[in-house]
Amino acid sequence: MAKPGVANPGNPRCAALLIAAPSSGSGKTSVTAALARRYIKDGLRVRAFKIGPDFLDPMVLEEATGAPVYQLDLWMVGERESARRLYEAAQVADVILVEGAMGLYDGEPSGADLAQHFGLPVAVVIDASAMAQTFAAIASGLLCFRPQLIGGVIANRVAGERHAQMLLEQLPHDIPFLGSLPRLDDAAIPERHLGLVQAGEIGDLGRRIDAMADAWRPRPAPVPMRVEWKPVEKVAPPARLRGVRIAVARDAALCFIYRANLELLEAMGAELHFFSIIEPTLPECDALYLPGGYPELHATRIAANTAMKDSIAAMHAAGRPILAECGGMMCLAESLTLTDGTSHVMFGLLPAEVTMQTRLAAIGLQEAELPEGRLRGHTFHYSKISTAMTPLARATGNRDGAPGEAVYRTKRLTASYVHLYFASNPEAAAALFLP
Repeated sequence: MAKPGVANPGNPRCAALLIAAPSSGSGKTSVTAALARRYIKDGLRVRAFKIGPDFLDPMVLEEATGAPVYQLDLWMVGERESARRLYEAAQVADVILVEGAMGLYDGEPSGADLAQHFGLPVAVVIDASAMAQTFAAIASGLLCFRPQLIGGVIANRVAGERHAQMLLEQLPHDIPFLGSLPRLDDAAIPERHLGLVQAGEIGDLGRRIDAMADAWRPRPAPVPMRVEWKPVEKVAPPARLRGVRIAVARDAALCFIYRANLELLEAMGAELHFFSIIEPTLPECDALYLPGGYPELHATRIAANTAMKDSIAAMHAAGRPILAECGGMMCLAESLTLTDGTSHVMFGLLPAEVTMQTRLAAIGLQEAELPEGRLRGHTFHYSKISTAMTPLARATGNRDGAPGEAVYRTKRLTASYVHLYFASNPEAAAALFLP
């Protein structure tokens, strides 16, 4: 670890750290947010990223850093685009923090693969709440699995100073101890069935992050080693959407939107107009984007929103483009049945019934070959759809090509559980919204 210090503006040797864990639930988001805020309090400029398809964790990291947070992924985002994002961040930051996904070695490609590809040191977050000497054994095992990858370990949810000291004493000398974070019940970030509660729903999120940053030990936090970032030229996308007005649902019900998707649409010339699916007014538009989210938590209000239902139905009847992903597709079904058995009549543009489950129905990276072109993305949902519709296409898994989610189309309405990453094929993405 380097000594704390502020780098010169535009320094391509910005410090970086990939924060991983042995498994999900270890507290990666809390640790990343706490460390980011700690660095900021220490006078450093911070940029953060999230590995893989995730909408909720970046919301927390944006609150922690006060800066945009983008995805990195060797498959969905791609090596070149990931490299460009990292290089651009290095021009304005002193420290780059990359939050991993799942366990360090989980997935294809994994967080470990991305770290090795870009030469990022890895800090492993280990939940130490119910262990002592075993902490060192887990750290040693992770290091031995892929030598030279681990840059240090972080102890999360420690019971106190004595507990942290015990963990440090057992750790092999060749594994740096980067810090610890105590269990702070009043600063914990609440969760629900798809992950963390949205940052905007946590009224005191800033206070919680500050509390974690203030509890971080040691202070100042050690700065990770610097990484040599190679310049990557930004390629301008085609201006296929110049003047096209796209209404984008963005509220508590439909909120799963990649920041990169919105920026790409604007870069291609689109005019974005945001609205709420639970409010009556749909902006005047040429195309409609209904992303995923939590329609099941707002089903009563969505079902009662007849003005919005009529407006979207009129768009569909007129043959205007509509893209509905996951939660957006659920809103357009005939009905949505919740886990308590309550059924709500939805907008009815798709002859389908959606039923919520208490268990995960699907998860994974997928790509779909559409008439517009091949697009990559991911799926992650707790509901199931029942329909007699014949799919336009069926997505396939990134790892083995196994059959994935169905993609439905009626007129210009395209609907699927797949959350598309538009930059994987800008031309195809633009074609989905062209009037």
